[in-house]
Order: sequence, then structure tokens, then C-alpha cells
Amino acid sequence: MEQIKLDISRVYDFISPVEIKNLAGETSKAQETLYNGTGKGDDFLGWLHLPSEITDQQITGIETAVAGLREKTELLIVVGIGGSYLGARAVNDALAHNFSHLKKEQKAPHMLFAGQNIGEDYMHELLELLEEQSYSIVVISKSGTTTEPALAFRILKNHLEEKVGKEEARDRIIAVTDSSKGALRQLADEEGYRSYVIPDNVGGRFSVFTPVGLIPLAICGVDIRELLSGASEMSQRCDPAKPFEENPAAIYAATRNALYRSGKKIELLVNYHNKLHYVSEWWKQLYGESEGKEGKGIFPAAVDNSTDLHSMGQYIQEGERTLFETVISVERTDHKVTIPGDPANLDQLNYLEGKNIDHVNKMAELGTILAHLDGGVPNMRISIPALNARWLGQLLYFFENACGISGYMLGINPFNQPGVEAYKKNMFALLEKPGFEEETAQIKSRL
Repeated sequence: MEQIKLDISRVYDFISPVEIKNLAGETSKAQETLYNGTGKGDDFLGWLHLPSEITDQQITGIETAVAGLREKTELLIVVGIGGSYLGARAVNDALAHNFSHLKKEQKAPHMLFAGQNIGEDYMHELLELLEEQSYSIVVISKSGTTTEPALAFRILKNHLEEKVGKEEARDRIIAVTDSSKGALRQLADEEGYRSYVIPDNVGGRFSVFTPVGLIPLAICGVDIRELLSGASEMSQRCDPAKPFEENPAAIYAATRNALYRSGKKIELLVNYHNKLHYVSEWWKQLYGESEGKEGKGIFPAAVDNSTDLHSMGQYIQEGERTLFETVISVERTDHKVTIPGDPANLDQLNYLEGKNIDHVNKMAELGTILAHLDGGVPNMRISIPALNARWLGQLLYFFENACGISGYMLGINPFNQPGVEAYKKNMFALLEKPGFEEETAQIKSRL
């Protein structure tokens, strides 16, 4: 039976199988803490069983609700930041046509983003584009007051109302927010927007299988049933009742922590498929925000190969030996392109005649893994049978589950993010936000 596979055999030159096996007991305790809800952050465990708890009726409700919106929407603008947009972007970009934005015929809306930055030129150019095309908005925020998305939504809401009228705009805006409180909840109720709830017990970076991810993905034509089915399948494989040797999340968490304790402080998530770029971005937030606290945590970084072999490749091969790699490998491509022959053979590539491009890609992957091993970089490999909604659902849930285990193995709360507020306080003080007068005076004295 096909399934996602985790291969850790290429770390054994750096940490032995015995060292990893010796962490099985500690890993099991971390799993018990996670599943029994007895650790720090236990009020944010709603994601743990979520894929299998979503009912067919709920999925049908989402599909029905967004069907009409899809028919009149060329562009869907997802307004959010961090976990409020990265999950949807990761899945959408992985499954979309590489050049969907240039195709004249598009069956489903093209997904664009706002509120993920504070770029004035970005917003101006987005508004220029929206003048020309029909669009709708999904705005995602628990509070409705997070600066970046709140600012973007204020501008886009005003633009949409001026373009199509307030009544039509109301039908083109969906709010995903808190069930009962917050500025966005109040606005959605007052304006009569269709709205969906971000569960109180699910943090943003774990929210891809909630309406945060499901609503925009369903509008843009992703099979959310398959996505959830895959996540549910992986949740069964990660169940703590499974023996350590058969539990991919437990093995991954134990191996990366063993590497961390041996001095490997940086994990590079490596892909050889360009559509996985935003899966890496989602993963970076998941692990960075979950583990980076109390002076602890593996630093999550990512590279897109073979592109980055011509930029970061030198450092990975010969730089400071604090790295280890986790490679995501897609076994099958959706299409085949055969390399032709050339009588002149000036590029000296005739030895590849008749082979598919992916064969070259796979040999680049294998050759790089072996080179990096020789260069002192331990390597794990996650193989995915193909790039579709089901396998993506499995992959994302696998990373979520392992993150919870790994965080508890570090002895921290994997589900809070106290450090995120530091920049906001300074920004509000510099912007002279009401209520920050004392902070404004203090920060100006520093400048």
C-alpha cells in the first residue's frame, strides 16, 4: 500500500540507531502529555483529532456555501498573516498550475493574498489589478485588530464597496473569525457577512484543517474532502498506541531532537519540487513559532533545490557543521517531458536523450544527499507518492503531530508565542497609537 515514508537511515553516521531508540521512552511521555492534554498549552489541542472529527455535513455545508461565490469570482483575495494564510497558500500553490495566473481559461478563482505584509507598492499594484477583474475576499483574523490584515481589509473593503456597491460587496466577503468576540466578529455581524469560526482551541499555525484553510481552498477548487481524508489517515498512523518503530511522527521528533542534542542546531527542509516552496514557508512558521522560546529550539530554514544548490549549496556542503536536512521527495510527477536528441550535441546532453526530466531531478536529489552526507550533514528523507490533496493532508498533519511531540521533548510550551508581541509594542509606540503614550516617550528617548 502506498504511503508517505520516513527514512532516517542517513543519520546513522552521526547518531546511532541505539541513540534514537533510547529516546523512545521520552518520546512516548511527550506523546502522552500531548494526547492527555496534561502539558503547557493544553487549551490549544483542538487540531489533534480535528481531521477525523469534521463531519460530512460540515464539509457539504462549506462546499455548498462557496459554490455560488466561485462562479462570479476571478480572483480570491485571502486577507491574513502567519497561520491565517500560510496553510491555504501552501496547499493552493502545491496543487495549482504553475502558470495559472497567465492561463486565459481558469476553472476556479486564482488565489491572491493581502495583509501578509505592509507593502504600499504591493497594495497599490493589487488595487490596480482588482480594477480590472472580478474579485471576492476571505478575511481571516481571530481579533480583527492585527495591524497587517486589518489595514489591508479596511482598504480592500472600501475598494470593493465602491466598485460593486455595498450590497454586492456583502455577498463577496467571507469572514473567518472568533465565534463571539473581537472587532471582525462585530463587523461581520453588523454587515451581515457570511462567517465561519476559528476554533478557540486551535492556534493559527495549526489551523489549516479548520475554516481558516478550508474556506479559501474550497473556493479555489481544492478537493477539501481528500485533504481531510489524508490528514485523518495520518492521524491514525501517528496515534500513540502505535509502536515507536511504526509511528512516523514519533520517529521524526525523536531523531531531530537527538540531532539537536548532538550539536545540530539548524534544520533545513529541502524540496526538489518548486510547488512545495510554500509548504516550506508553512513548516518554518509551525516549528519556529512552536519551538523557538526559552533560549531553545532547532532553527527552521528551507531551500528549494536544485535552484538553491547554486546559491546556498556551498554553505551546506562546507560551512559550519551545525546543519541537518529533511528532504521532501515527490515520487511521481503529473506529467512527462522527454529530453530530445541533438545532432550537434554542443551542450553535451545527448547521453540523456530519451530520459524524462524527473529522472535528472531524482539523480540530482540523490547525488546531493550523498555529497552532503560526505560533507558532514545528516539527512532524513520523507517520500510522498504524488503531489495531490490526499498526500498533502497527510504531510501537513504529520508535521503538526511531530511538532507537538518535539516541543514537549524540549520542555517548552509548543502552543504559545509570547515573543511575537515584542515588535508590536514597539511599532504601536512609534506609530503613537492611543494608549501607548508612555511607551512612545520611552522609545523616542532611545532614538
